Order: sequence, then C-alpha cells, then structure tokens
Amino acid sequence: MSKRQNPQDFLKHIIGKPVMVKLNSGVDYRGILACLDGYMNIALEQTEEYVNGQLKNKYGDAFIRGNNVFYISTQKRRL
Repeated sequence: MSKRQNPQDFLKHIIGKPVMVKLNSGVDYRGILACLDGYMNIALEQTEEYVNGQLKNKYGDAFIRGNNVFYISTQKRRL
C-alpha cells in the first residue's frame, strides 16, 4: 500500500526539482523550484517563460506571486 501524501508534503518533496507553474493568465513558467511559502509564492531558478507553448523569455531567477498560480506540476527538464 502506498503512503498517502498531502499537498504540503508533495511541495516539500519537489523543492530543487524541475517544475512547470501555470498561471491563471495561461502563461507557463518552467524552472527549478527554489522555494515557496504558505501563500504559494514561488521562487524559480533557470526560469523559462512560455506563452501559447512558445518560449518567450529566459530568466535566471523569477518570483511568482501566489494568487496568480493556477497549478504546479513536476516535469522532466530539457537541457
């Protein structure tokens, strides 16, 4: 039987891993999850911004305010 995991456990487990953050606006940010807080404010490293599936910008570090986050997903990083 697998251990049940709550969202907080999941988020702690993915710190330092590649993630995709989808915003309410539809824009995706992909990068390494550096940290997040209880308000879902997110800090990413090696960040790429995608609009309609097209790469638009690359940032070293990015901060995303939690009220803009639609969801967070783990992903395999393309390097």
